[in-house]
Amino acid sequence: MAALAALAVVLVVIRARRDSADPARCGALVAMGARCCAKGQWVDAGRCAGAPAECPEGMQITETGCVGRLQRVRLPSGTLKSGAGDWEAQGRITPHDAAISPFELDSLEITEDEYVRCVGDGACTKLPLRGEPGRPMTGLTRADAAKYCAFRGGRLPSEDEWTWAAGGALSRRYPWGDTGAVCRRVAWGLAGGPCGFGAEGPELAGSHRDGATPEGIRDLAGNVAEWVAGSDQTGSVRGGSWAQSLATDLRTWQTQAVPVDQRSAEIGARCAYDLPPVRSDAGAVDPPPMLPLATP
Repeated sequence: MAALAALAVVLVVIRARRDSADPARCGALVAMGARCCAKGQWVDAGRCAGAPAECPEGMQITETGCVGRLQRVRLPSGTLKSGAGDWEAQGRITPHDAAISPFELDSLEITEDEYVRCVGDGACTKLPLRGEPGRPMTGLTRADAAKYCAFRGGRLPSEDEWTWAAGGALSRRYPWGDTGAVCRRVAWGLAGGPCGFGAEGPELAGSHRDGATPEGIRDLAGNVAEWVAGSDQTGSVRGGSWAQSLATDLRTWQTQAVPVDQRSAEIGARCAYDLPPVRSDAGAVDPPPMLPLATP
C-alpha cells in the first residue's frame, strides 16, 4: 500500500508539472509535452516528426519540419557601454566602453540544416544530430563553431560585438528591452521550470519572434548559449540556454566561462561578418552603406 501511495504522489507531481508548463512558451507553435511543434506534426522520441501544415512567420515549411529563414543583419557602429543599463551587473562584470565598428550578424543560431551543408563540403567536423533541420546545432566546441563560420565567410563575434547586438546603444537588459523575461519570448527554463519540464534540448531556431532585437535578430537570449571569440586559453558563451532557470542568466551582459573544447547540449553559436570598406570614385574610403535591416 505504501508503494502504491508513493507512486500516486509521483504521478500527481508529474501531472502538476506538466500542467504548470506555460502554454505560451511555444508562441505560434503547438505545445506537445516538452516540445513545441508545428501544426500537423507529432512528437516521436523527443523530435517533432512529420510534415508541418504551417510554420510561424519567418520560417519555411520543409518535409521534415519548420526551418528559420537565415539572414545577415547589419549592425551600425557606436559606443558600447557594457553593463551600464542593469544595476544587477554591478560586481559581476567590469563595466567598460568600447567602440564598435559596423558588422553583420546572423539572424539565427547555427541550425542542423546549415551545419550539414558544411559537413558535406568537407569544411566541418561530422557530429551527432538530433534529426530536426530547424533546431540549433549543439555539441560544438569553439573550434567547430569557428570552422563553420569560416565556411560561411565569417567568424565568431567578439564579446563586445555580441553584447552590442544584444543590448544596443541603450545597453538593454534583454535583447528586446529591459523587462519581460517571459516564456513566449525565450526558450528557457524548459528542463526544470519555470517555462516547461523535461526538455532535453533547444527549440526551433527563430521560433520565438517576440524575443527578437529591434533589428530582427532572434534567440540572443535562451535556446542555446553562444560561443564568442576569445584567447586560445579562455572560452566563454553568451545568452543563456534552454536549460537556464534564472532570468539573470539571460541578461545581455551575462557571460559564462567554459573550456574551449567543451561539448554541451546547451551550447551552439552564430556567425559575424566584417563589412569591407567602400571606395568612392576619388579613391577615398567611405563608410560601408547602410543595408536593409531584417524585420521581426
